[in-house]
Amino acid sequence: MRVVLAEDLFLLRDGLDRLLQAHDFEIAAAVESGPEPPRALAELEPDVAVVDVRLPPTHTDEGLQCALRARRATSGLPVLVLSQHVEQLYARELLADGNGGVGYLLEDRVFDAEQFVDAVRRVAAGGAAMDPQVIRQLLRRTADDRPSARLTPRELEVLELMAQGRSNAAIATQLVVTDRAIAKHTSNIFAKPGLEVSDDDNRRVPAVLAHPDQDR
Repeated sequence: MRVVLAEDLFLLRDGLDRLLQAHDFEIAAAVESGPEPPRALAELEPDVAVVDVRLPPTHTDEGLQCALRARRATSGLPVLVLSQHVEQLYARELLADGNGGVGYLLEDRVFDAEQFVDAVRRVAAGGAAMDPQVIRQLLRRTADDRPSARLTPRELEVLELMAQGRSNAAIATQLVVTDRAIAKHTSNIFAKPGLEVSDDDNRRVPAVLAHPDQDR
């Protein structure tokens, strides 16, 4: 599986390079500045891109904008974005494009090698990998006062796991309930904002964006 890695911090970039190679990924390119990733992504056509949100020269959203341009140029290009903090605008902008694998992880999550590698594989396969803290932040928005649009505590649990790319069976196992119960919760989650029910992990992620803050 070929990866383009865009990270400006040498130690982190080198560590990710070594980690991914140790898990049988091929590093097609490891770049550090804003102008380099678009060329690498266009020329090398990797299976997945791992991109820091903030890259030189601006150190603002250079990496994210590069990822978004690459996904427009190569429809469905799987992209896993790394960030030091939860930046809701960036996360929503990335998730708004529901075509192809997508992920948003806090850089602290990189230090869990197994979890990080699993996230890269999941995104490369067309799924979603969302940091739980990102999900919680996205859920903290202006509340919709209509009772019918609000989620139950159990539906909130299911939504968070869903947005992390978990299948219904995996969610059922974690919550120790039946697959049928999770299917019912999933249907309710999609029905409340009027979203089409889908078993595709990545297409389920926009449900997070459709639900306002749910007082927990």
